Amino acid sequence: MLIPTDPIWIDSDDELEALCTRWRQQAAIAVDTEFMRSSTFYPIAGLIQVGDGKGCYLIDPLAITRFDALRELMLDEKVTKVFHSCSEDLEVFQCLLNCVPSPVFDTQLAAAFAGFGFSIGYAGLVKATLLHEIPKEETRSDWLQRPLSVAQLKYAALDVAHMLVVYGKLLQILKAADRLCWVRDDCAELVQQARQPDDYAQAWKKVGFAWKLRGAELAILRDLCIWRETEARARDIPRNRLIKEPALWEIARKQPKDAAGLQRIDDIPQRTLQEDSERLLHIVRDSSATPSAACPERPEPPLAKSEGPLMKALKNCTRERAEALALPPEVLVRKKEYEFIVRSGLKGREYALPDRLLSWRYEVIGKYLLDVTRHPQLETDESSAS
Repeated sequence: MLIPTDPIWIDSDDELEALCTRWRQQAAIAVDTEFMRSSTFYPIAGLIQVGDGKGCYLIDPLAITRFDALRELMLDEKVTKVFHSCSEDLEVFQCLLNCVPSPVFDTQLAAAFAGFGFSIGYAGLVKATLLHEIPKEETRSDWLQRPLSVAQLKYAALDVAHMLVVYGKLLQILKAADRLCWVRDDCAELVQQARQPDDYAQAWKKVGFAWKLRGAELAILRDLCIWRETEARARDIPRNRLIKEPALWEIARKQPKDAAGLQRIDDIPQRTLQEDSERLLHIVRDSSATPSAACPERPEPPLAKSEGPLMKALKNCTRERAEALALPPEVLVRKKEYEFIVRSGLKGREYALPDRLLSWRYEVIGKYLLDVTRHPQLETDESSAS
């Protein structure tokens, strides 16, 4: 099969609208993005690539002024948008078009269910499925420069040139293994997650050692994190350029009273000290007076060593099931889901599964994990013996 790989540059609104009308007649299109994010909070789209089996189209978002047709295409439920490792691409579209493409088919995710390993790169997948090598030299290019170099244009075109053929081969494998519905469910979950609004009020829970704080300290940490999330977006700068999480934790713990006390805390950028000291101190003063009933509930500490055997037994169970199904264990159960199961049974409660393990995963792995919770020592002993 002759696959067109020559880049076709699109910087005209009318031309883009005509192409989007045509693409909406197809069952699937290949999509990729190139963006920059080194000094901003939000990704800046430098290029949008679309492959339709007839050509590789490079859409210039810096020149396009009318995006309605592209947005309608991305939301057309009759057209599957095929990506490889789509999470960042979905964020790019959310920022550029204020929408999350749907439905999507992630070839990296699908490849794991098709037997090509966990988190395989696009070039590796093309080689594994089509026995064809594609270069990956331009991954760190400046995609906002104009004009783009010939090497950049060729690289960008190749990112979508083979994707629909790879998609077709993955569909065949997944249908034969009766796993296509699994992949579609997981791809739909990716879209749903991308659509979820950011919950600033929960950002403090991601801070390491938050469980060591209590009461007003947690209220301070919560409000500092809300400030960081809000300001990073408003100023369009990376969170860590504003202030890093360990510094927020130290502020919450030490509760400085003045600028001198704030300066004694490590790892606060000088610019933040100059511009935001008063605001940070104001948050500390106000939040330290939070009534006990309004303070965040103290997070649970890390699991005790006594829970280690059950955690190990659960992971052994998943590994054995994954080997039997020729699947990477990571696509069945996530690390946090093991912890959810273990914590669910603490204090004499009955062990439970997280929601994600109650769909198709229940019959594949969920019910086996529940069996382990009923006989954890037996599972551990059997695994050790084998």
